[in-house]
Amino acid sequence: MGAWALLLPLLVATARAQVCAVSNNIFEVQENTIQSGPLAHVDVPTGQQVTLGSSSTPFAFRIQGTELFLNVTPDYEENTLLEAHLECKSGNTVVTQLRVIVFVLDVNDNPPKFPFELRVEDVPEDSKVNTTVIPETELEAQDPDKGDVLFYTLQEVTPGAGSFFSLLGTNLPALRLDRPLDFYKWQSMSLLLLVRDTQEENAQPSHTATATLVLDVRPADLRPPWFLPCAYSDLYVCINAEYQGAVPTGHRLPAPLILHPGPIYAVDGDRGVNQRVLYSIVTGQDDGTFAIGADSGNLTMTRSVPSPKTFTLLVKGEQSDGARYSVTWVTIEARSATGSVPQFLQSRYYGTVARNSAVGVEVRNAASPSLPLRVWAQDPDFPDLNSAITYRITNNTNFRMDGEIVRTAAQLTQEGVSYAEVEAMNTVTAGTARSVLEIQVLEPQGPPPTGPTESQAEDRRFSAVDMAALGGVLGALLLLALIALVILGHKQFGRRLKCCSGKALDHQALTFDNQAFSDPHEANWAPAPRASPGPTRAGPPESPKPPEPAPQEASGSAAAGPAPGAPEAARDGGSPAAVRSILTKERRPDEGGYKAVWFGEDIGAEADVVVLNAPAPDAARAPDSGSEHSGDGDDEDGEPGGSSTYV
Repeated sequence: MGAWALLLPLLVATARAQVCAVSNNIFEVQENTIQSGPLAHVDVPTGQQVTLGSSSTPFAFRIQGTELFLNVTPDYEENTLLEAHLECKSGNTVVTQLRVIVFVLDVNDNPPKFPFELRVEDVPEDSKVNTTVIPETELEAQDPDKGDVLFYTLQEVTPGAGSFFSLLGTNLPALRLDRPLDFYKWQSMSLLLLVRDTQEENAQPSHTATATLVLDVRPADLRPPWFLPCAYSDLYVCINAEYQGAVPTGHRLPAPLILHPGPIYAVDGDRGVNQRVLYSIVTGQDDGTFAIGADSGNLTMTRSVPSPKTFTLLVKGEQSDGARYSVTWVTIEARSATGSVPQFLQSRYYGTVARNSAVGVEVRNAASPSLPLRVWAQDPDFPDLNSAITYRITNNTNFRMDGEIVRTAAQLTQEGVSYAEVEAMNTVTAGTARSVLEIQVLEPQGPPPTGPTESQAEDRRFSAVDMAALGGVLGALLLLALIALVILGHKQFGRRLKCCSGKALDHQALTFDNQAFSDPHEANWAPAPRASPGPTRAGPPESPKPPEPAPQEASGSAAAGPAPGAPEAARDGGSPAAVRSILTKERRPDEGGYKAVWFGEDIGAEADVVVLNAPAPDAARAPDSGSEHSGDGDDEDGEPGGSSTYV
């Protein structure tokens, strides 16, 4: 026994020397790690060779001599384990088989991924708060990296959408409703769902993914039909309209009744649902006098009402799916139509028609020539009887009525204005009303040119208002020109006009003038005829001395000296053109002055005659103040006073 114990190690060592062997046959390698050196060394006995068996992981290993190499970069997502089968052969005989296993370790090298990029979800408007809108299984992302914990957050894209929805938890991506929905305010909302494979945003490595959620609010059937127009309404409630109408007794109206404030009409209170509304009469008539269209809501009469009566109908509007309905009142008053007369909208209608128009031509509306002249009357008590009103022209055979349209009944050959009386008669009540037509027959205008010329196109740039403004400006300029001419004429000839006529007429009211020389027929004397050329009269002096009053002589003798206002040449005795002054000594008893005549050296020269008015005997006994006033009659320009006349 002791000998065998000594021989056993020797036998084992000898056996090992005859087979292949590796120091370690199990390895762990992180994914994405590149192994540049050999993975293991194979001890191969002499005379043997090592090869990879067919059961090895394809393309994962290679053998160079006695070294085993990893031939790929490990990827945990592809293979979590790599296996190499080694065969040691002596010739073609396999002597030894070895197995080498490589475990690939997972690392965080992949981002999570949602099963969608955009998801549109319909959410009923009447969904309850805290209900799950989208479950977790439909929103959670997948991460190829095993063992990663994913963290979710929700971000609003539509402002305010975050107040309606939230996630059940950071690691539970189920979508929950947090507040009631309102289709009229929020019809669609968008949210961004984000996932990260690390809890901290700044962790490395860290990967994220996003997906968009579009939540469309589907309207719910929450409101009944609304009868329009609502007496009061908002987005949620409507106080239904109530309808009124009137019908004449003893008559059945064939057309739908005209009601106030309008026809019976209802709509679904939920505009998004918009169910069709069906109408029916619930109560209010026992004899079936009225009928209502189930689809239209038109109220019609099935028979006449013999005597005055009031019908109060309860009308129902129900959704076509029968889910909801509402009711309203319709009041119909049947009363006598006797004495009800139609009324015209206008007391006079104005129209135009071209001369020589053919028979049957429409008369045009004067206010809107592109439209025909239309007359219209209505019954104020029974609007339903408006269709029973007929029209005719009573006093003019040139025109006729075609319904509400006025047409020519004869060819109109003369221009001018024609008047006609139109009568409206209600064929049911026999009430009549009258109005006046004023139709102007105009000269027909030629056909418009096919294309405007250049000058015509330019003329059309100016309207009648523009031309009127231009005329006003030109008139103002003409007035200014006339004023300027008057001012210039006054400056040039004003003094001469004052000398000849102005001052003599200004003081006719004074009583100091000799009335014998103020006869209007002798106010202006013509100059004496010229016998031969002679000196001309000098112009009025610029600053003459005030005239002195002529002396009173009982014997009629005249005082020597120049008369007031005498020519300057007469007062200048040393002048070569001096003239002699002769005062006549003849005085008529009824004359209050003298005549003074100046002659030049040539007696044949033209004479200048000045009339001197002296105070009459009554004036001589007048107060001195009056004489002083007479002597001060000259104006500032030195011209004689109004009591002297010059020729």
